Amino acid sequence: MQGAEFEQVYDFGNLYAGFLKARRGKRHKPSVAKFEANLLEALCLLSEMLKTKTYRPSDYFVFKVYEPKERIVMTNAFKDKVVQHSLCDNILEPAFSKAFIRDNYASQSGRGTHDGLYRLEEFMRSYYFTRKANAERERRAAGLPPPGPEEVRHYSDGWVLKCDISKYFYSIQHEPLKQMTRKYIKDPDILWLVDLIVDSTENPGIPIGNQTSQWFAVMYLSGMDHFIKEKLGIRYYGRYMDDFYLIHEDKAYLQYCRGEIEQYVARLGLRMNKKTNIFPLRNGIDFLGFHTYLTESGKIIRKVRRSSKCNAQRKLKKQRGLLDREKISLSDIEQSYGSWRSHAAKGNCYHLIQKTDSLFQNLFKESEKQWPKV
Repeated sequence: MQGAEFEQVYDFGNLYAGFLKARRGKRHKPSVAKFEANLLEALCLLSEMLKTKTYRPSDYFVFKVYEPKERIVMTNAFKDKVVQHSLCDNILEPAFSKAFIRDNYASQSGRGTHDGLYRLEEFMRSYYFTRKANAERERRAAGLPPPGPEEVRHYSDGWVLKCDISKYFYSIQHEPLKQMTRKYIKDPDILWLVDLIVDSTENPGIPIGNQTSQWFAVMYLSGMDHFIKEKLGIRYYGRYMDDFYLIHEDKAYLQYCRGEIEQYVARLGLRMNKKTNIFPLRNGIDFLGFHTYLTESGKIIRKVRRSSKCNAQRKLKKQRGLLDREKISLSDIEQSYGSWRSHAAKGNCYHLIQKTDSLFQNLFKESEKQWPKV
């Protein structure tokens, strides 16, 4: 007899909800149109295949993308996307997210890149004013006068350990991943489906294009999050997938933390890449598309990464050519640029946005789009 949890995966209503999510932005694709044309029959068949455990994932379509860097992407058949949305939304997300720390930002509802940026800002401000309060309390206890400009500028002194995992998705080991999943999920029928999806590609590695891969990747380092916060005692810590940082006033302690973290991820079959480094906090932190700085006065400044600025300008010029060859519509270009513009507006980027608006207007004189003031 199958458990109630697994019934949620093959429930017709949940599969239909999964279909609606999988269809977003893809209605023009032939595979989606074919599935939708026989929707009732397709969902009933999918439900029956899951229920009787005759479901098998289809072969993957493999291709490369080159932005922001070259990556191999494996995408599955539309029916598999429907199944994975149902599995993730009804089982994986509620099971995994209970164990996540607050500062694990990827994939979760209410989190994301902007939440991670605002938390970094909060951390930097807290770091500065905590050091300021401690220093002033010590001066009062010692009978010293209020600090002068020279003392104040040192409140922002500190160190950052910035970490990145080398080829993260391609290095995730199947057996540790399946054992971790068993800590959160006990239903053997769901575990059958999870194992089927995990083992649908060669070990190590999970497909970047899978919905389940996003949740597996977020969960795979969740134990490390707790290790850093609870065992190493790092207060100012945040992670988005395999990109994470630690802020501390003691460089030697961060060097110790680096060694401990490297040993931890090695047990998971992972290793840090060459970008992992310890540097002064005054240099700013490159995280989630922005470079965030803490000034000597405690002010937080957030600038778009130089690479993001260059990529946006290069993309507009490329889109001009695509529009001339009728490979893309003007509305698609406006939507794409609007998304980048909204992202840049989350930082102190007034002049950059004005400059890029001018480039857009020069390239696309036929556009009547009026961009809002920053």
